[in-house]
Amino acid sequence: MSILTLLTDFGLQDGYVGIMKGVILRIAPQTTLVDITHEVRPQQILEGALTLERSVPYFPAGSVHVAVVDPGVGTSRRPIAAQLGDQTLVGPDNGLFTLLIQAAERGQRPVKIVHLNRPRFWLAEPSNVFHGRDIFAPVGAHLARGVPLEELGTPIQDPLRLELPLPQPIDGGWRAQIIHIDRFGNLAVNLRTRHLAGMSSVQVRVARHTIPRLSRAFGDGKPGELVALMDSSGYLSVCQVNGSAAEYLNAVVGDSLEVIVTRSSTAG
Repeated sequence: MSILTLLTDFGLQDGYVGIMKGVILRIAPQTTLVDITHEVRPQQILEGALTLERSVPYFPAGSVHVAVVDPGVGTSRRPIAAQLGDQTLVGPDNGLFTLLIQAAERGQRPVKIVHLNRPRFWLAEPSNVFHGRDIFAPVGAHLARGVPLEELGTPIQDPLRLELPLPQPIDGGWRAQIIHIDRFGNLAVNLRTRHLAGMSSVQVRVARHTIPRLSRAFGDGKPGELVALMDSSGYLSVCQVNGSAAEYLNAVVGDSLEVIVTRSSTAG
């Protein structure tokens, strides 16, 4: 039995997600459908990309992932499908798959991408405003039924990639940026484990607050205290114990902070 996941910015107030599931089940009725989330903030492609990066690696080999965060629907942006190692993704060519493509390339896993330009695998007369229903859902369903990627479109080598915010070196450390805020108000920062490897101390300065060290877990601090730690996906995160760091600091995605580090004397 095939697994097909859905990620969108549609929310659940309207019927859009249910409609996509109906299309999928008419074509591939034995498919197991899994909702990753439908609460990506509207039109926030980077947020969708980060959520895919955190989620897709935990699914069984052969899973299909239909992702729709698509402010350019109906324009010249291409619909694509991408086979990245043992996972296949379907969605708009707007950078949504950037982080997963980069991860596959770093891991030297096969990367195959096609422009979905064969309408026989779509619904008839697709709308200009609902490609999730008319293109991405049916293509995902055909993939789940075993249709080879190569039959769905023309190979491409130039998927659009997001311009990702990168941490900037400063004297004694990094100037970093908040790239995601989860429902708990935790602030994920664009510093990864590799940026802090070999450091004997890490200090975070954000909004006139200084966090003097990295913690191992939320419970290392007292209720209401700010802590910095590496989250479950390897990003530096600023959190408030039993509270919301985003509310406490009045922080938004794009805000900057400083991370001051001291290199261990044993580090190379």
